[in-house]
Amino acid sequence: MERSVRAARAATYVYFVLCGTLMGAWVVHIPAVEERVGISHATLGGLLVLLGAGAFAGMQAAGPLTDRLGARVVMPVAGVLCGAALVLPGLARDPWTLAGALLVFGFCNGCLDVSMNAHAVHVERAYGRPVMSGFHATFSVGGVLASLLGAWTASAGLDPVTSMGAIGGASIVIALASGRALLPTAPASTRSSEDEDEQGEASTPLGRRSATGRVWVLAVLALMVMLCEGAANDWSALHLKDVLGAPAGTAALAYGTFTAAMTTGRLLADRLVARFGSAAILRYGAATAAVGITTVALTPWMWAAFAGWALFGLGLSGCVPQLFSAAGHADPEAAGANVSRVAGLGYVGMLAGPAVIGWLTHLVALNYAFVPLILLCATVAAAAGILRTSSDRTHESEPAHSGP
Repeated sequence: MERSVRAARAATYVYFVLCGTLMGAWVVHIPAVEERVGISHATLGGLLVLLGAGAFAGMQAAGPLTDRLGARVVMPVAGVLCGAALVLPGLARDPWTLAGALLVFGFCNGCLDVSMNAHAVHVERAYGRPVMSGFHATFSVGGVLASLLGAWTASAGLDPVTSMGAIGGASIVIALASGRALLPTAPASTRSSEDEDEQGEASTPLGRRSATGRVWVLAVLALMVMLCEGAANDWSALHLKDVLGAPAGTAALAYGTFTAAMTTGRLLADRLVARFGSAAILRYGAATAAVGITTVALTPWMWAAFAGWALFGLGLSGCVPQLFSAAGHADPEAAGANVSRVAGLGYVGMLAGPAVIGWLTHLVALNYAFVPLILLCATVAAAAGILRTSSDRTHESEPAHSGP
């Protein structure tokens, strides 16, 4: 393995941590910014829609740019802009300036998200084996880092502008320093002759249309999976508190259980994909998630609810990385654009998940509002065959054996 490829992988890890840290830094400062601007929870909820809209726009802009200019150009620029934009919500003095700040920050974050995922596809192609899930695991590490930094700055009495400015400034330096190690172009990987034939088909007009249709199916599946993730993010703690009567401190551990299981799953997923294939990870992961959320919806016992949230996070953990990876590999010359489609529609699902569950709670109890998530997970499991490649077929045809 060339040193340049290993260095590019390390740099990509840094960017995923960076992206998770920047988004997490905003999340942990939401209460302080809300108080500073003097708005209600309802107003804040409306303004957060602009953050999502900005992110979606940034994703759609960054995809084609990454294909045209290369991730080595787009990623550092996006990292610098995202670091600079982090301080803007802290500077806001009224709802209008906060709205503009969130729109800009969301746009920059979306650009960074898509460009780093597109580059991760190129790194994976250069490695010739699955590495995508590990990148997504480090994004979660960035969120943990942001929470620790936020707790430290709050205990030190720093105001949001100083805290967010310091984190953003450090991120700018890190983005610039890490950019030199990125791959200049999409590398050629070691592929089988069948994979080469598939690549050749993707370069023809008919092949490109077929690849585009497949990418949109992957995008719909990403929407389903990330809708489930969004629902867990916002409703897991409330489920334990309102449905099972857990104390607030205990209820908060439900989200931590879900997140810890998801991070653990992503750290393990690459090895499992190499052994069993991406389709199997998507199929059995979504099925595991369905079992987990079914347990959550039906159990009257707190310990079983924690187990359900853990299974839900573990099952979902490998799904999104496989969908992003498949989109990027569908047509390497348009990896950025394809990843932006899947990430963009998936992000819509992430934003829609909490709202869908909230709307359903007007009709049924919160635990029964999780039933649609069971159906979504089952649908993803049933559709996992779209990820089957020649490598997956080889895994399925190999007889079980023991020993080296």
